[in-house]
Amino acid sequence: MRLFTHLRERQWPIVFGYLLFVALMVAGYYYNITFIQLGLIDLGTRLVGMSETAVSAWMAGLALCTLVVAIVTGVTMDRRGWSTDLRTKFRLLLGVVIAQFLLTLVAPLIRTVPVFGSWIVAASISLGVGFPVSFSLAVDLVPVQDRGYVAAAITAIAYFAANAYPLAWSIDVFSRLMVIAMVPGIVALGVLVSGRVAFVEGILTDLDDRHHEIGPGRFCRPDPIRTYSLVFAVPVVLMFGVFFVDSLGFLRIIDTPALLLSSWQSPEFSTRLLIAVAHVIGAVMAGVIYANFSLYRLFLWTFTLFALTHVLYTSDIRVATMFPALAQETTSPFNPMLYAVAVSFYTTLNFALWPDLSTAKTIGTRSAIGIGVAGWLATFLSTALALYFQAAELTLLSHLNVVQALALLLLFGLAVGLYVRRMIAIAREGSVA
Repeated sequence: MRLFTHLRERQWPIVFGYLLFVALMVAGYYYNITFIQLGLIDLGTRLVGMSETAVSAWMAGLALCTLVVAIVTGVTMDRRGWSTDLRTKFRLLLGVVIAQFLLTLVAPLIRTVPVFGSWIVAASISLGVGFPVSFSLAVDLVPVQDRGYVAAAITAIAYFAANAYPLAWSIDVFSRLMVIAMVPGIVALGVLVSGRVAFVEGILTDLDDRHHEIGPGRFCRPDPIRTYSLVFAVPVVLMFGVFFVDSLGFLRIIDTPALLLSSWQSPEFSTRLLIAVAHVIGAVMAGVIYANFSLYRLFLWTFTLFALTHVLYTSDIRVATMFPALAQETTSPFNPMLYAVAVSFYTTLNFALWPDLSTAKTIGTRSAIGIGVAGWLATFLSTALALYFQAAELTLLSHLNVVQALALLLLFGLAVGLYVRRMIAIAREGSVA
């Protein structure tokens, strides 16, 4: 990773760019997986008093609205040249953070469905603007050869903090934490866009045209790819699948005390630390594989890990159901540790992939589609489906059987697709010869 070379050579603007991108992405991801995905469920069901089915419908609406706003924002950024204007992106990001600060501050006060719905719409707009803006900073701040390692660092930091120091999953706790954390972020972004601090202006001037030096993403070389092409569409579909499977399984697992208390919310610090370390190990492994091997090899690893994880979960539950005498009073942390490694694999891929499928002039649209469809839409559609399953009183084993089937289907489909792709390549080589 060239960051250490830049440190030795005291190239402070470049070092600042690395650290700034990591800090922004860690903060944004932590906000989305805690306050948005978990906090809103608590807000809708406990404080507003809606049924889980109603909350699932609102969550699906949040996903769809966010997707539309993100695509409009991304296309606008590319067409107006904002994707290559670092200062404009920082201004947009400051506006997003201020809006999210206010929304986060008032969220625990919501008690009625109309106000909850209005809050969802406002949050969708801020999130939809924030995704393409934040991911587009990669073309200014992170060289192509380092994106796998930087994505690994973001994943490792975010998940280590979330698992080693867990919070009560309630809107009140999340709101207090996020409000406190956003204040210094607003101040820092305000300094960046103010134009009144000479030292900061010097750094931004050095970073202004780095998108020319960094150039197209890894998968846009030697020729840029089209947005409406299989080269872009296939990763979007695969990432949609892995986000959907992860969220569909995770949301049922965290609603099952026997499973949850032995993993992410365990009262034992040693167990939580093991999960946190597993996330870090998974992130490092994914970063190395991403930087040195083909994209689809990392997808194969990710789908294999998810399929194995859910097979183990369902097998344990099935054995405990059929043979109660064999069931242990305490659950081994092995399953959640393997799950953590799988999650770190696809999260690392998610942070590195979209900039590498883009150029500086297309990063807005590509990241909006990628994060909007493969990340946000998949996550909240699966959230809505998980809540519907729960409201329909689907048993834990039946729920996880569905997740297991989807994970195995994705793995099998990818393996078949890669086999067919290889056969076509061999046939073409033979015809040319």
